[in-house]
Amino acid sequence: MKVYEKTITVTESDLDSRNHVNNVRYVQWVQDIAEADWTSNTSEDLRSLFFWVMISHHIQYKSEAVLGDVLLLKTYVKTSEGVKSIRMVDIYNKDTGKLLTTSETIWCLISHETKRPARITQEIISVFS
Repeated sequence: MKVYEKTITVTESDLDSRNHVNNVRYVQWVQDIAEADWTSNTSEDLRSLFFWVMISHHIQYKSEAVLGDVLLLKTYVKTSEGVKSIRMVDIYNKDTGKLLTTSETIWCLISHETKRPARITQEIISVFS
């Protein structure tokens, strides 16, 4: 299992009315890091054949983040079978190491040509394992 990491800093636009990171922003970050992992580890040719859609999302909020916090996002594919992959994303406060959120998301591989689900190839599995 390959872990992809990204560091971000909480900005004012990430905050809710209580001056904590908005829950919707965490979901956006989960989607963004999954896309970044796919884009950085696959060829343009492969990406021209397939794309992913999120079909189920479960996130657990464990602690808050505030303006200026540096966050470490880690993601990996837990399993891939048929047309679906389960991707994990953990978000930590980089300075304290505290886990802020953890998520498990089911993604479906889609063919650009048919716009229908496509079986996950061994080539794609090997990119993330």
